[in-house]
Amino acid sequence: MAALEARPGERILDLCGGTGGLSLEAARAGARVVCCDFSHPMLGRALAKFGEPAGGRDGSRPVPLLADALRLPFADGSFDAVVIGFGIRNLRTIEEGLGEILRVLRPGGRLGVLEFSRPSRGPLAAAYSLYLNGLLPRIGDAVSGREGPYRYLARTIGEFPPAEELAGIMRRAGCADVSWRALTGGIVAVHLGRRPAAGAPALSRG
Repeated sequence: MAALEARPGERILDLCGGTGGLSLEAARAGARVVCCDFSHPMLGRALAKFGEPAGGRDGSRPVPLLADALRLPFADGSFDAVVIGFGIRNLRTIEEGLGEILRVLRPGGRLGVLEFSRPSRGPLAAAYSLYLNGLLPRIGDAVSGREGPYRYLARTIGEFPPAEELAGIMRRAGCADVSWRALTGGIVAVHLGRRPAAGAPALSRG
């Protein structure tokens, strides 16, 4: 949220917002936040958090909304910023998700994408691959008592585009001013972009 530069009074959409962690951070910055997810149980946990005293600076609380990220119930240009944390890799396609995000952003509006990535080389890359594909699924299955969810997590991370490639996808989808930086040695990356300002030249979709 610091990278997104959330500001008091702004309208921010936390897409695939889950249990509302990013929504609360945006609300603490004074923004008016919608926490959108299509998992009712996760939004139920978010709502419990939103009822706590640590809400928005002006006493407001994020608003939970059950909705499909690819068919958002908002008019064009409804938000000053959109953030999506650990969710874009779970959409049907990245391109569809970005198209809908850009639709609901106002011209010049900001986008922040927080997502898993992969260290590209060196000892950390080898160690992370062993952890992700070997240890994590076993630990997750043991802790949750279910077989499957953490194997899905490992598979989707492994299939997700590297950070540089995701930046290219964002540019081709129509995002302007795309930048990114790696966190935790490249295990996670933050990508930033904007909907082009009104009157800006159309970007190539090729």
